[in-house]
Amino acid sequence: MSMVEIATLLDEPHHDGSDFYAGDDGAVRIHVPQDVDSVTLRYVEDGEGRGVAAKHEGDGWWSARVPLTNPVMNYRFLLSGGDVGYAWLNGAGLVRHEPPDADDFVLTTDPPGPAWHLESVVYEIFPDRFASTGAGGEPPEWAVPRAWHDLPNGRSPETPYEWFGGDLPGVEAHLDHIESLGANVIYLTPIFPAGSTHRYDGTTFDRVDPLLGGDEALESLTRTAHARGMRVVSDLTTNHTGDKHEWFTGGERELYLFDEDGDYEAWWGIKTLPKLNWLSPELRRRMQDVTKKWLQPPFALDGWRVDVANMSGRTRDTDVNADVAPTLRAALNDDSLLVAEHFHDFHPDWRGWHGVMNYAGFSRPVWTWLRGALEVPYFGLPLAMPQLGGDASAASMRAFRAGVPWNFVLHSWAILDSHDTARFRSVAGSQPRQLVGVGLQMTTPGVPMVFAGDELGLEGEWGEDARRTMPWGADTPPLFDEYRRLISLRRSHEALARGGLRYAFVDEDVIAYLRETPGERLLCLASRDEHTPVRLPLAALRARELETLYGDDAELDSGDAVLPAAGPAFHVWRLTNG
Repeated sequence: MSMVEIATLLDEPHHDGSDFYAGDDGAVRIHVPQDVDSVTLRYVEDGEGRGVAAKHEGDGWWSARVPLTNPVMNYRFLLSGGDVGYAWLNGAGLVRHEPPDADDFVLTTDPPGPAWHLESVVYEIFPDRFASTGAGGEPPEWAVPRAWHDLPNGRSPETPYEWFGGDLPGVEAHLDHIESLGANVIYLTPIFPAGSTHRYDGTTFDRVDPLLGGDEALESLTRTAHARGMRVVSDLTTNHTGDKHEWFTGGERELYLFDEDGDYEAWWGIKTLPKLNWLSPELRRRMQDVTKKWLQPPFALDGWRVDVANMSGRTRDTDVNADVAPTLRAALNDDSLLVAEHFHDFHPDWRGWHGVMNYAGFSRPVWTWLRGALEVPYFGLPLAMPQLGGDASAASMRAFRAGVPWNFVLHSWAILDSHDTARFRSVAGSQPRQLVGVGLQMTTPGVPMVFAGDELGLEGEWGEDARRTMPWGADTPPLFDEYRRLISLRRSHEALARGGLRYAFVDEDVIAYLRETPGERLLCLASRDEHTPVRLPLAALRARELETLYGDDAELDSGDAVLPAAGPAFHVWRLTNG
């Protein structure tokens, strides 16, 4: 393909709320490469917009301070005069119209998630499908026993009851696999007794399901994982229980939500899943007790992922969702994690959570960019997911980083799939595109979460189909080594754990971006197809050399870095000054 000059995004004004641009004391700075007469910091204090002139520091840098007088402070920058004319810079980018506050940058005095979380790669395990030692004994009456290497039926009345027999001792027996992959946090979907293998219809929160090995199996797993420097979090259902739950069958009416006709509310109208009543002080106390119990010795879980957190406390005219996260957070240990499941726009609900499972701001934009021929339902909408360009994908990811604190972005899980979705391998349609997605996942702001089996190439065209068993005993595919290399990259670079993000070049087939901390700067290039070579001026990169960390070397030509044009491909370089 011909070599052409390509306009970059490196000359645009930039601020992202990361430590490179914002301090804990409210000090903020913005880089404006163009000539500009003034920069004004606009913030909201006690509900009123206020402005203060930023100070020019030289070399395109301007600084100001946001007074941390409220627990949450929204702010953005107004650029005026010179080459810019008149424009606002907020979390969505540079805009030349009056923007709403919803897209502002955000500072908060709320404590962030635990520091260990940012050093992590999470490995999700659906216990019934991971590994079996037989510790659970014989299947229950409701179970439909299946052979380990069978595929799940996926779409039948038997689907919730297909029992493959995975257990917690099976997880412990395969810690070597998880550790060799490089993951250091295990996320277990529900482990309490239930009437299904997914266990989101719990019958009690007081003990571990005997089918998984019981309380002793969890104690052993967390003890052994901790000895290896690994963490373990599990799944808490705050929105509903099963209709066989001891609270429900015991007639504790106050703990559940009833309609005006006296019938109990149920999640999505599924009567086996009665809704919990977050208007009840007693319900709140009990959920705190559950939250706390399993974080304490001898079980010592390291935190919770909360199921359908966005729906907890919400049913028609009842909405106390804003109370759920603070209630749970009050029961955490100082270093415990609290992550919310949220499939949609989490902006109205972020306070109190350390982060979310970032379907809206990561999974969906990556799927629309890298999807192959598989027609995937568009996250609940009655049409197939579209195929969009890299510019649309990057804009969507940026939009969901706007309007929330940077620490919330960093503590959210960057996920390509989960037990509730199609496998990303099936969505991408090929291993090369899968690896581009994994490269994005390991280098985007947020904590990567890998669904067990992705690293072995497991497929699945929808959520239940994706809950396939691990193919233990088969040859380990080369894909595993690529996952291991990318996970190692993620865990060995501060810029990937905590750095800001600045786009360098984006078009239909290419997304190039910088991850930056004061001590390290990395350049990442993701491409979904062969493309025109991208030239980035070394001066704009503020670098003289590009050290290859993953992928192919870049060429240096007449003061430019010329990036590889093959695709699908993913590359990472460290920027240095020789």
